[in-house]
Amino acid sequence: MSSLGRVTATVLVMFGIYTMFAGAQGPAREPDLPGYFQYSPAQLVAYEQSLRPNMNQLKQAATRLHDAGTSQAWVAHREADGLAEIHEQWTDFMYVISGEATLLLGGEVVGAYTDSPGEIRGSGVRGGVTRVIRQGDVVNVPAGMQHRFLVRDGQQITFFTMKIARAQ
Repeated sequence: MSSLGRVTATVLVMFGIYTMFAGAQGPAREPDLPGYFQYSPAQLVAYEQSLRPNMNQLKQAATRLHDAGTSQAWVAHREADGLAEIHEQWTDFMYVISGEATLLLGGEVVGAYTDSPGEIRGSGVRGGVTRVIRQGDVVNVPAGMQHRFLVRDGQQITFFTMKIARAQ
């Protein structure tokens, strides 16, 4: 198995263990393992092609794979810069399936507005730090931290996100 395959398998096992121990009541993939789900590296890579035709005006698309109440699994694809985002109640734990982007973290959201309860968006960011993320990287963006994806022209990024509810 390639090192990418081993990393993917390790990350997916971690997500499966988390959802089982978090008391997830999501749809069972196997009758004897409620809340368990598993996606192969090939299945995750296939999402890049399936999401591309469904991109919005910001050249991004996402699909939810699993909802366990206190956690959700998503796959997202981007081909352009995203809006600045703050998820007040959700940590984004991400695994980059393919591509590359710059993640802008921290700073102050410019033109901040509430998109939905607990979800802040904005047109840009003042300050902050940047981190390049690419295929195989695992990234944790804690609840309440501003973040924004910056994708160079002609580039793309596809990533798996486990959204984990902030402990109350």
